[in-house]
Amino acid sequence: MTNYGQFCTVARGSEILGERWTPLVVRELLCGSTHFNEIRRGLPRMSATLLAQRLKKLEAVGVLERVEGDGNPEYRLTPAGEELRPIILAIGHWGARWIGSRLQENQLDAGFLMWDIRRFARIDQFPTDRRVVIHFFLNDAGQRERHWWLVVTDGEIDLCREDPGHELTLIVEASVASLTEIWTGDSDPKTEQEARRLLVRGSGRDCQELWQWLGRSVFADSKPHT
Repeated sequence: MTNYGQFCTVARGSEILGERWTPLVVRELLCGSTHFNEIRRGLPRMSATLLAQRLKKLEAVGVLERVEGDGNPEYRLTPAGEELRPIILAIGHWGARWIGSRLQENQLDAGFLMWDIRRFARIDQFPTDRRVVIHFFLNDAGQRERHWWLVVTDGEIDLCREDPGHELTLIVEASVASLTEIWTGDSDPKTEQEARRLLVRGSGRDCQELWQWLGRSVFADSKPHT
């Protein structure tokens, strides 16, 4: 455990939140993940052992509580944990404004990108009278992360790595980088350049509705510093 040896509350707070992965664990909890495997889906490069350690520490300091139930415990933020929401959001908006899209190759993650799209999709914007199935084909991703299906039915959304066997509404083909840049707000899918980098196939009306359905990252509206 980090110990700065200072009484300053900035130092003491940083001893908890400054540890590697901890802010991202809190981010996942703030985004609504409550079960261990849900949290791991948002942190695919974090080991299960380290995640368990971080959750245990956050519980010990009162940021979250572990609620047992049916052999699958839930992790819920306490009032102290909820108070971190504006702090985590401020870090994200600062990053979007001052760091922006300067992504390195090892920072592109197809699995996390698709999970982020799944949890922030605008469920209330999808049609209510039919199932919507969007097949994402990430043409430069690894073999196991190349195909994803987003399925929305009756206000419920699911992300599949195997073909669910339903009729497709749309097919979206892009590189991981181009879809990431659109999702984070660093590029506009409506421009001619992005239309060449991101191909959308399906009925004309559904193609036009795609980004109304999906929305963007919560940090997409942060204006980059120029």
